[in-house]
Amino acid sequence: MASHSPSALTLFKVKRRLSLNPVVWPRRVQHYRHKASFAYAESRRWTVVVSSATIDSLLKEKEEYPPPKSFRKDAWIHDPKVPREAAADPERYWADRAKELVWIKKWSKVLEWKAPFAKWFVGGQINVSQNCLDRHLDSPRRNKAAIVWEGEPGDRRVLTYQMVWREVNRFANVLKRLGVKRGDRVTIYLPAIPELPIAMLACARIGAIHSVIFAGFSAKAIQDRAEDCHSEVIITADGGYRRGNVVPLKKTVDEAVEDLPFVRHVVVYQRTKEPVSMKKGRDVWWHEAISDVDDFCEPVPMAATDPLFVLYTSGTTGRPKGVLHSTGGYLVGAATTHRLIFDVKDRDLYWCTADIGWVTGHTYIVYGPLANGATSFLYEGAPDWPQPDRFWSIIESYGVTILYTAPTAIRAFMRWGDEWPKKHDLSTLRLLGTVGEPINPEAWRWYHKTIGGGRCPIVDTWWQTETGMILLTPLPGLTTLKPGSATHPFPGIAAEVVDENGRPVPVNKGGYLVISKPWPAMLMTLYNDPERYQQVYWSQVPGKYFTGDGARVDEDGCFWLMGRIDDVLNVAGHRIGTMEVESALVSHPSVAEAAVVGKPHALKGQSLVAYVVLKGGAARSESLSQELRDHVRKEIGAIAVPDDIYVTEKLPKTRSGKIMRRVIRSLVSGQEIGDTTTLEDPGAVEEVRKWLAEVETGGA
Repeated sequence: MASHSPSALTLFKVKRRLSLNPVVWPRRVQHYRHKASFAYAESRRWTVVVSSATIDSLLKEKEEYPPPKSFRKDAWIHDPKVPREAAADPERYWADRAKELVWIKKWSKVLEWKAPFAKWFVGGQINVSQNCLDRHLDSPRRNKAAIVWEGEPGDRRVLTYQMVWREVNRFANVLKRLGVKRGDRVTIYLPAIPELPIAMLACARIGAIHSVIFAGFSAKAIQDRAEDCHSEVIITADGGYRRGNVVPLKKTVDEAVEDLPFVRHVVVYQRTKEPVSMKKGRDVWWHEAISDVDDFCEPVPMAATDPLFVLYTSGTTGRPKGVLHSTGGYLVGAATTHRLIFDVKDRDLYWCTADIGWVTGHTYIVYGPLANGATSFLYEGAPDWPQPDRFWSIIESYGVTILYTAPTAIRAFMRWGDEWPKKHDLSTLRLLGTVGEPINPEAWRWYHKTIGGGRCPIVDTWWQTETGMILLTPLPGLTTLKPGSATHPFPGIAAEVVDENGRPVPVNKGGYLVISKPWPAMLMTLYNDPERYQQVYWSQVPGKYFTGDGARVDEDGCFWLMGRIDDVLNVAGHRIGTMEVESALVSHPSVAEAAVVGKPHALKGQSLVAYVVLKGGAARSESLSQELRDHVRKEIGAIAVPDDIYVTEKLPKTRSGKIMRRVIRSLVSGQEIGDTTTLEDPGAVEEVRKWLAEVETGGA
């Protein structure tokens, strides 16, 4: 089959169909309180007596979607023997995948496993930058688009592999001039512009360890992370764009480094051209720094077991955790999963909508796509700016073929209405993906029908910052899909669901999701804290990686994620995953999003409290509260009916779009909300706080 790669020339010829009229959403909240008693009789038809070690699984989905024949015949994986052979000999499978990369020196041992520490491709030497760029230059990919970028204001750039290679080499020489050496840590605080992956790859080229921080985190968040890894160089921009406003990044960095005397240099990219303060001797402009350096920097041979990057993830209390990832194993996992799960071909224009500041952006915007010679689309702004069809306009204008986004975004699209995607031709799409949290079946079906036209397989993926790569996923040319299920472990991954004693739970019983064997892209450790690494991930179920997520496995061996263990509630002796209650609420035609948390209850131990966001046009009324309860009772049973239902315009979310149930739970229970550095809109928390106060005083 002929390959038609996106070129720089053709991708510049795009048509803009964007109106510049901003959308302003009202900020109102309404509360409906339910004074219902707990009815045991109504729950008898489905109640199952379980031990405290398992989680009641309440929702059952029966729909199935086999892979389309037209997709299957051309897919990278369409033979069921592939996952079987990988399961039988995982080390051989991963060794074969590693051979697809360019090694400076081949490994002597595939895996050295001294639980809980794994070393992959021991003795091997590799350079990530060389694999993502140099190896493509002696092929037709040299002039293929590597990064296609659009800024929120509508400006755009296309960088070929040769162009990215040149910029990475030049900036690597800038870093060397600034004194950055192999093993040094470099903090990157940039908006979603091409210079972000360029800076990451420049670090990888010289063996420096990058620490990317989402451009929107506070000065305190930057300070904590830079201090933890003792980063002497910070790369930032004057600002970035978000919802029509300039985000002052350099100003935030200036505030962060006031108490960090070890920071020697701050490199500033000129994005917005807003005036900023430049400290003599410390601050340097990006464009000036690269103006007189060589166009080539020799890639440093790195041990496969050397660190590539540290990525910080927040917790409820205490300092952030620095997740440290390796060089060789991580790249093998990133490249393999990207190519096989998304079935990426040279002709594809692939778009992962995550921010590079999160692990999804690291693995599936930068390292996976570029290692595979793919064309990766990068967008700077919000999905609803200036109108709710920004994503669909982009897909139509550029001809995006693969879309990887979050369930939270999908539910927002549903809420905004079908009329927005229907304005655009989305026929170039051939594969859809979801990431970040379990997707409820109703949103899955909408995504499949409205965005995918009923023809696109959906890869519902599960993984974590710590895992480095997708672990549970359908294979689009092989797997029969079930709405809401992440289906099966990726080839070579050993996943299971166990009770608190590490014993496998029965079919369709909820338990703890664990990974039984090491995998290439797993975290090496927590930065400077190996004891915390062992305690957090390996102490709950000895010998197995503890994910912190609840799950069940059905009669077909498909995995169903039930949410974080923290989000499992004990209601009258039944352990109920809030994700299933949320799915029931969202399946109601009036509900776009839902968040369910627990509140202490004298009789039941915990009661269910639900926050829902309605779809556009849905009316708020007293009858809606009862209608939603009746709907949950019908879908699940009486025990899952929320005691309290709040209708709100928005939910507290992280900057990556995940609902912050922990924050809602703390507010409902009257506790401190803890770390909120990842919170996108503090106003959402204040709305929850305000309306809870009114309820307590009888104002609602």
